[in-house]
Amino acid sequence: MRTVKLDQASIETLLAELLKRSPDSYGQYEASVAEIIQNIRTGKDEALFAYTEQFDHVRLDADSIRVTEEEIEEAYEKVDPDLLEVIRKALVNIRAYHEKQKRQSWFTTDERGIMLGQKIIPLRKVGVYVPGGKAVYPSSVLMNVIPAKIAGVDEIIMTTPPGRDGKLNPSTLVAAREAGVDVIYKVGGAQAVAALAYGTQSVPKVDKIVGPGNIFVALAKKAVYGQVGIDSVAGPSEILVLADETANPRYVAADLLSQAEHDEMASAILITTSEELAAKVQEEIDGFLQVLSRREIIEKSLENFGYILLADSMEEAIDAANAIASEHMEIVTANPFEVMTKIRNAGAIFLGENSSEPLGDYFAGPNHVLPTNGTAKFFSPLGVDDFIKKSSVIYYSREALEEIHEDIIQFANCEQLTAHANSIAVRFEKKEEK
Repeated sequence: MRTVKLDQASIETLLAELLKRSPDSYGQYEASVAEIIQNIRTGKDEALFAYTEQFDHVRLDADSIRVTEEEIEEAYEKVDPDLLEVIRKALVNIRAYHEKQKRQSWFTTDERGIMLGQKIIPLRKVGVYVPGGKAVYPSSVLMNVIPAKIAGVDEIIMTTPPGRDGKLNPSTLVAAREAGVDVIYKVGGAQAVAALAYGTQSVPKVDKIVGPGNIFVALAKKAVYGQVGIDSVAGPSEILVLADETANPRYVAADLLSQAEHDEMASAILITTSEELAAKVQEEIDGFLQVLSRREIIEKSLENFGYILLADSMEEAIDAANAIASEHMEIVTANPFEVMTKIRNAGAIFLGENSSEPLGDYFAGPNHVLPTNGTAKFFSPLGVDDFIKKSSVIYYSREALEEIHEDIIQFANCEQLTAHANSIAVRFEKKEEK
C-alpha cells in the first residue's frame, strides 16, 4: 500500500484514481453489451440459449432453463446442515432490520373537503441477478430478496449463470428458497439482464432489476435503465478505515484485506492520524499476505488502489473520508460514536474494533448492497423503498376548489398555459356569467 501525506492534492489524485474503477470508464465494452441486448430483444429464447452456450458452455432449452423442484430438493441434500442453520439465522436478522423500513400509505383531510395522501404500492415483478459460475454468493440472494418480500413484491424472479455442468450452486439455491424466490433461471451475464428487461418466451419481463455482477452486467443494467428500473450501477468493492492511535493494527490490516480480496479493482484505504499505526498496519498486511489464499488478487488490488493516508488531525481525516464517500467505512477511534456524527457520506458505517466489515456482509441485518465509486454522496443502501412506488392522491370538493380556483388560473396564465387555466375556469363559468 502507498503511504501518502493527506492534503488537497493527494485527495484529488486519489479521487481521480478511484473514478477509473467506475463502469463509466469501460466504454470499450458498451458496444458488445448493446449487441447482446439487441440480439436478445429480437431473437429472444434462441439468442438467450446461444449466448449461454457461448459464454457458460452449457446448452439449455425452454425445458431446462428453469430450476425444478427436484433440483432445489437435491440442493438441500447437498448443503451442510450447519450452513443451512447459519443462512436461516442471517435471514432472521436481515428480515428484522428491513421490516423497520416498511412504509404505509397515508391520507389527510380537512373541513374544507380536501383529502391529500400518498399510496404505497409494491412493484409487481422484480428480477434479482446473482453472480454464479465459480462465484458463490448466497448472502447476495438474501440481501436482494428479503427487502423485496417485505415490500410485498408479487413475484421475484432470480437469474444466475450455471456452472459447466449446467447446475447451480446448492447454497445459492437453498438461500433462494429460504428467502422466498418464486422462479429461478439458469442464465447470467448481459444476456440475463436483457431477458429480464425485455422478456423472452421463457423469461418474463420484470419491472425492476437488482443485484450485483461483473462489468458486463453493470453496463447492461445501465443500458436497460428506463425500460425497467434498476437499483444502481455498482462498481468494485471498497473499504475505508478511519483510525487513530488507539486502533489495533492487526484488526485494521485484516479488515482492509477483507475487501481487497474481492477483485483486482477493489480499493482499501486507511486514513489515520498516527504514523506509528500506519507502519504497524503495513507490517501486519505483509504478514497476512504470506498465508491468505487469494494473495495474487489482494496484491494487485493494493498495488492499484491501496492507500494509507496520514492526516494531521481527525477533522482533516473526516473531511477526506466524506470526500471519498466509501462503500464501507469503519471508524476505529477512541470515540467512534462522536466521529460517526460527523460522517455525511458512506454506504455503511461500522463502529468500533468489533464491528468488522464482514459482519455487515453476512449477518448483522443491514443490507450489503451499497453505493460505490463516491455515489454514497447521493445514493443509499438497497432497502424496502427500492421495491415500492408511490402515487399521490388528491381530492377537492367543489367548495374547496372554488375557494382557490382563481389562484390556479392566474398561475397557469403566468406560464401561458391557457388550456390549464381553462380546465379550472370551465367549472365556474356559469358563476362568472351571472
